[in-house]
Amino acid sequence: MKQPDYIIIGAGSAGCVLANRLTEDADTSVLVIEAGGRDHWWDWTIHMPAALAYPLATDRVNWAYHSEPEPGMDGRRMYCPRGRVLGGSSSVNGMAYVRGHARDYDRWAQGEGMRGWSHADCLPYFKKAENLDIGGDDYRGDDGPLRVTAGKMRNPLFQAWVEAGREAGYPVTEDMNGAQQEGVGRMDMTVGGGRRCSAARAYLHPARSRSNLSIITKTLVSRVLIENGRAVGVELNRGGGTEQLRAAREVILCGGAINSPQLLMLSGIGPADHLREHGIDVLVDRPGVGENLQDHLEIYVQYACTQPISLYGAQNPLRKMLIGMEWIAARTGLGATSHFEAGGFIRSRAGVEHPDLQYHFLPIAMNYDGTNPQDTHGFQAHVGPMRPTSRGHVRLKSADPRAAPGILFNYMMTEGDRAEMRAAVRLTREIVEQAAFDALRGDELAPGADVETDAAIDAFVRERGESAYHPSCTCRMGADPMAVVDDEGRVHGIEGLRIIDASIMPSIVSGNLNAPTIMMAEKIADKVRGQDPLPRLEVPVWINPGWETKQR
Repeated sequence: MKQPDYIIIGAGSAGCVLANRLTEDADTSVLVIEAGGRDHWWDWTIHMPAALAYPLATDRVNWAYHSEPEPGMDGRRMYCPRGRVLGGSSSVNGMAYVRGHARDYDRWAQGEGMRGWSHADCLPYFKKAENLDIGGDDYRGDDGPLRVTAGKMRNPLFQAWVEAGREAGYPVTEDMNGAQQEGVGRMDMTVGGGRRCSAARAYLHPARSRSNLSIITKTLVSRVLIENGRAVGVELNRGGGTEQLRAAREVILCGGAINSPQLLMLSGIGPADHLREHGIDVLVDRPGVGENLQDHLEIYVQYACTQPISLYGAQNPLRKMLIGMEWIAARTGLGATSHFEAGGFIRSRAGVEHPDLQYHFLPIAMNYDGTNPQDTHGFQAHVGPMRPTSRGHVRLKSADPRAAPGILFNYMMTEGDRAEMRAAVRLTREIVEQAAFDALRGDELAPGADVETDAAIDAFVRERGESAYHPSCTCRMGADPMAVVDDEGRVHGIEGLRIIDASIMPSIVSGNLNAPTIMMAEKIADKVRGQDPLPRLEVPVWINPGWETKQR
């Protein structure tokens, strides 16, 4: 390719969307640079939905970062996996398709310089991206590139979870991504035809035949080249040497909430004093770069199951082999689902307008990444606060682009976050104690029946809490002095440079981040192309009428 119009750094969820949408214009050329390798068709660990623990447990397709010692988590270094492969984290995540609550986006739109980001503005782009297997409606799309499967909930433990939630007084919602997030019900997955539908599969691969798209893999960008206040290209390390590539129009950074601020700082954009500490020339003093880090923390409330119906029976090597053979042959069976097929959103207390606790229900008792399995049939609810008030940061530990940055989440550093997690444990126990689980519920495996007081629950969370892998907000949108980009992703103080990924969220949304990140990329792609935004969609959103005085 001759000098491309756009250079996209990172082929993750946002980068894949942009590569596809920008090259829809035949006279626009795009170069995508990815630090990881290709998502080869034969790599079953990426493409089999049930194999999600494998890419999380290795650095082969994963940056496998760890935080600095977390003061609110007994000094633990918390695991922070990030995809390093075509598709980015959408190739290694749990495939939960969750948009967040409408009020999240209305909250964004209230910020300085954030007009155009309300739910009515974002909904058309959620629909544009989505292809839901059970059909679309006013809220859901059914002809987009991203294939989404509604959870079938065939395991009786899923049905018990939903019925127990109803017995506990919570509504049953037909669609958490529709008019009513609050309640218990099915979850949706980015799965299509029994295969993971990563952003690479949905967006990048269909565009690869276009002559105006080029892709470079296994190549690390070391800095953005900036001349006279404008981004003009990138410097990269390839084949043991350093080279420079230039862009005719823009450089678009899609590295995610960890790598995007790191690369900005390596390029001389960030907190001036911090850059000088590492011998980096300051081009733009932007103190918000790397600040405002937000994530979802979760714990597992686990129970033994008194009937042999959980996924524990699928864990022996022979059964795994048979499941894999069926998946390879037909893309069906237990290998064709992520098993996150039911969940819920509830409010931790009266006075909270929309849900601040999220559930993923799983018919087995083990960690998200496949570690620490309980040696018995069991089930668990993953639960954690949705809008934490603790804030962390991403900072350089070295001017070497190959060195991992310093990450500090500051989990559970506010009393509000601790109170929500205590409520999460107690409310989860109440649900599982309902009659629907009477024939299935065994002993509480975690936290354990003896963990009852506030102090004991806090200690359990410090010891056993895990990231839900939703880092965000480190290069947030806005017009105030701590904002890094404007409402179109353009970096303040530099022309020709945008950031489009979860790092530009002003605040974390109430749910998983893959679907919102894809929506944001779809929306800003229209801005990059100079197209008018899709027409706003005003739809009713259900808010519990008693939210001010009732918890449910």
